[in-house]
Amino acid sequence: MSDRHISQHFETLAIHAGNTADPLTGAVVPPIYQVSTYKQDGVGGLRGGYEYSRSANPTRTALEENLAALEGGRRGLAFASGLAAEDCLLRTLLSPGDHVVIPNDAYGGTFRLFAKVVARWGVEWSVADTSDPAAVRAAITPKTKAVWVETPSNPLLGITDIAAVAQIARDAGAKLVVDNTFATPYLQQPLSLGADVVVHSLTKYMGGHSDVVGGALIVSDEGLGEELAFHQNAMGAVAGPFDSWLVLRGTKTLSVRMDRHSENATKVADMLSRHARVTKVLYPGLPEHPGHEVAAKQMKAFGGMVSFQVAGGEEAAVEVCNRAKVFTLGESLGGVESLIEHPGRMTHASAAGSALEVPADLVRLSVGIENVEDLLEDLQQALG
Repeated sequence: MSDRHISQHFETLAIHAGNTADPLTGAVVPPIYQVSTYKQDGVGGLRGGYEYSRSANPTRTALEENLAALEGGRRGLAFASGLAAEDCLLRTLLSPGDHVVIPNDAYGGTFRLFAKVVARWGVEWSVADTSDPAAVRAAITPKTKAVWVETPSNPLLGITDIAAVAQIARDAGAKLVVDNTFATPYLQQPLSLGADVVVHSLTKYMGGHSDVVGGALIVSDEGLGEELAFHQNAMGAVAGPFDSWLVLRGTKTLSVRMDRHSENATKVADMLSRHARVTKVLYPGLPEHPGHEVAAKQMKAFGGMVSFQVAGGEEAAVEVCNRAKVFTLGESLGGVESLIEHPGRMTHASAAGSALEVPADLVRLSVGIENVEDLLEDLQQALG
């Protein structure tokens, strides 16, 4: 991809990779190719390799090239949602009887996919604290084909040493999959640390404006990329052209947004750590966080997600969520606006009763890019 050679600096790649000027008009933004099929120059005579938009679409191609460049990968694939990307990956890597190690702190939808869908297909899974490399090693069996990691994790903001776990997976002949949604490629690049596959919910920071749903896989191995592309086309859960265009717009400002998200989240975490009604703050930027040193080593900054536990238990946590005004009560994360939620009753309700069940007194924040003083004031009044 020639765009990748413009510069190795992230901010320049974010704006230019995949964003070649339109050859017909010179438009600097790739067009939205809202089309299902393409005229062929004779049977099998495809123009640019395009025949049907499930197989390939120029707008989606632009996004996929952009994603590959930002993650330092060889191939990027864009999907209709993060879970569609995960489903394609699992059905590409695994067969009945295979085993996967999953984290004890993961997105509820990912857990549901393993526990309620993939397990019915005959794939086994077990849970490990991925922040402890020894625990990951102990969970691996002769049937293990993949180790799944979120770092920072959702919603407890756990940190996994990617390089250490990559070596463990490699020694076992397994693939390391890293969900990089919380960190984004601006703050962390798992492929450079030894991961085999990076997963994104593009709905979150990559899109950045709470107006699109999408997912992605990025790999550094061309062969694996071809296998995933085959399954993507065979299964069909691809990103549409308009959704691809929206995410491509979002990645252009990713670096400046993540700088502000991280700056605001650091101040929010600091305030919460000193509040009398807060019993625990989970943010890798705090020196007392158990994963702080690893996060500082593998991340550029600590991101915009903060979780905390409230004195008074579940009802007190729900009350804080309901009292917030600038923070919008809602699921998802990563938009320019700040969001607040109760994971136990919302995003992680599907993990109730499992090893991934979250504390009932937990509140999760997606700290936006508003003026931080307004955010601090809102949280203080919500806490009472």
